[in-house]
Amino acid sequence: MPKTVDLTERNRVVSEAAWRVMVRDGLTALSVRNVAAEAGLPPSSLRYTFPTQASVRDSAVALLVERMAERVARHGASGESDESNESNESDEDDTGTARAILLELLPLDEERRVEMEVSLALGAMAATDRALWQAHQRTHLAVREACVRAIELLGADRSDVDGTHALIDGLALHLVRQAPQTGDAWALRSLDAHLHRLLTPAA
Repeated sequence: MPKTVDLTERNRVVSEAAWRVMVRDGLTALSVRNVAAEAGLPPSSLRYTFPTQASVRDSAVALLVERMAERVARHGASGESDESNESNESDEDDTGTARAILLELLPLDEERRVEMEVSLALGAMAATDRALWQAHQRTHLAVREACVRAIELLGADRSDVDGTHALIDGLALHLVRQAPQTGDAWALRSLDAHLHRLLTPAA
């Protein structure tokens, strides 16, 4: 490895290696040595930046939350810059943006699927290991914040955040655990039905 190292890039490489170890071998296999081997790095090169299993785990979670937030933010600015739009056009834009934000939380491609697998691993272990609870909460709150943003764009009541968050978590879990040939069309229909209910005034 060259002496001049891009620390941000190396942290990304190490964090992604930690994801692969967690998904493939489980959270208990997440040691500095195993992650270094997965990243193709000597364990001694991680001595200062990742001295413990917890430091590797925290970096992996930080990258997961960061990427999720970046994807959501790409949609979050939609429809806010052109104040000349008609009101109904703005509403349609906000609805589309809210839907796009919620779709970013579902494992509809390989990157998001791996993220979901990592979140599931953390959640399962956090139930019996309080040391992992904070890491699990970071991912949980990141999803909730995205749901809050979507609800605000829809103009729905804040009381709908809990239901939307629960729906997203449930859809994501089923998408990860279903048979590969099942596809994701059913999940999109379920999400769209939920958004329709939120946008339809109660009788």
